[in-house]
Amino acid sequence: MRLNKFLSTCGIASRRKSEELIKNGEIEVNGKVVTNLATDIDEKKDVVMYKGEVLKLPSSFVYLKMNKPKGYACTASDEKGRKTIFDLIEDKSVRLFNIGRLDYDTEGLILLTNDGDFANAVIHPSFEIEKEYIVTVEGKMVESEFAVLRKGVVVDGVRMPEARVKPISFDGKFTKVSVVITEGQNHQVRHMFDAIGKSIKLLKRVRIGSVHLGNLYRGKTKPMTEEEIASFKK
Repeated sequence: MRLNKFLSTCGIASRRKSEELIKNGEIEVNGKVVTNLATDIDEKKDVVMYKGEVLKLPSSFVYLKMNKPKGYACTASDEKGRKTIFDLIEDKSVRLFNIGRLDYDTEGLILLTNDGDFANAVIHPSFEIEKEYIVTVEGKMVESEFAVLRKGVVVDGVRMPEARVKPISFDGKFTKVSVVITEGQNHQVRHMFDAIGKSIKLLKRVRIGSVHLGNLYRGKTKPMTEEEIASFKK
């Protein structure tokens, strides 16, 4: 088994993040630091260690969805000492990792698992999984601004990917907008609205693929249904 797949299957991180751990010299195989991404291991014989812990393949997989509140970092250990989404998980008997991220000040749907192949199916660009956000901005937006967002705004000389954008409501002070993206560049939605001079009051992710946030309370998690899990494995 390729080392990065072994790490992701053990619930350390996604395959992409596991590759970073390998390149950074954080993984040992049979007592030696390994930095070659092409390393293959025998998962039944070789001893793989991360931060002094011997890694074992899980006997079963866990799939959760969480309503992440503002003010929590999407990391297992935050270098700034901030609260993390893993502080919200009551059962810590299984090592989980988050699939993708949400900004510290962004709330909404995030998925957690210990299944690396599943995580790869959700985040890999080739699968083009849709992510929907509800954006609340100050003031009233006009159609010309929606058109710019749909086409893809230019940030630092680079045009960002196109997005599906439609107004939801205007209450006289704030406009609510639905934004659907597939590529998901870092801070993409915030950059989009910054580029047209709109200040975001609240940014919330409400859907990943066919998985909806629904009425899940802030800070709470619940298991994904079999149908939701299967929707990413087609």
